[in-house]
Amino acid sequence: MKIGVAGASGYLGAELLRLLAGHPSLQVEVAQADSSAGMQVAGLYPNLAPAYRDLAFSPLDPVELQGLDAVFVALPSGRSQDLLPALAENAPLVVDLGGDFRLRDPSLYPIWYGFEHRAPELIDRFVYGLPELFRDDLAGAALVCAPGCYVTAATIALAPLVKEGLIEPTGVIVDAASGTSGAGRSPSAAMHHPVVNESFSAYGLLSHRHTPEMEQAIGAQILFTAHLAPMTRGILATCYGRAVDAHAGSHALEALHDAYRGEPFVQVSGVPRPTRDTYGCNMVQVTARYDERTGHVVALAALDNLVKGGAGQAIQAANVALGLEETLGLPTLGLVP
Repeated sequence: MKIGVAGASGYLGAELLRLLAGHPSLQVEVAQADSSAGMQVAGLYPNLAPAYRDLAFSPLDPVELQGLDAVFVALPSGRSQDLLPALAENAPLVVDLGGDFRLRDPSLYPIWYGFEHRAPELIDRFVYGLPELFRDDLAGAALVCAPGCYVTAATIALAPLVKEGLIEPTGVIVDAASGTSGAGRSPSAAMHHPVVNESFSAYGLLSHRHTPEMEQAIGAQILFTAHLAPMTRGILATCYGRAVDAHAGSHALEALHDAYRGEPFVQVSGVPRPTRDTYGCNMVQVTARYDERTGHVVALAALDNLVKGGAGQAIQAANVALGLEETLGLPTLGLVP
């Protein structure tokens, strides 16, 4: 199948190109990026040279993407909604990695994202691209919005506990730390190495744009605090919910085992795993504990923000939508050390 990537020069776009190079059924024909138009893919990302020696970035243009079997859109927030109306009518499958179509209520975008939604008529046509929870909806879907790193980690850790009624659906706390690649490729003063290195900081206090998406996916009221960690890749989400009673709390880990039994990209274990175990792969490492003293359940999830938290998740959802084997082209083994 012939594939296009719009926004291919950013970190998520480059990760899509890397993973798609090893996919047995999907072949990249078009890589678009306004900021790098005319440049060879191998020139910007020499690590991709063996797979893309002759491919060059072209400007964003929905016309060039016509006739392809699927298109991945990896543009910054607010950009894909201008491209999607044309793509939605001409591409059999579009997977958007941004946040423009994740929220079901378009009135939330001015509050959390700072812009009025310019294509609200398309929102209801999108399927949420988290296969572990929405696999049946994804089969045969034409428009998919793939959730990002923070939301994926928190949702995988918490959704089964809320669904089974083990924790209270209000006052749930998510503390999550991300590697610096989550901020994208564009340089900024806040992401300069001397600022980030040997430091650990919180950001987006009480107003992080992923909060309403977490609440939508998990089905609970969430207080979310994001942190920036001095590492390149990774998300570690530490989530706290008050158990409805001691019996429910003691079954938290069992509920995660039951929810993800047979899932190819979720590993539930009795010990917390570090982000390093997910480096470069599409796995989520999950665990949970019940604290009798405080009556709280602590659930943790670790993943690679560029793979299962981004490009890998999008490919996984696309595999399901296209009727392919869900695991095709997606690594399950992390890079250690």
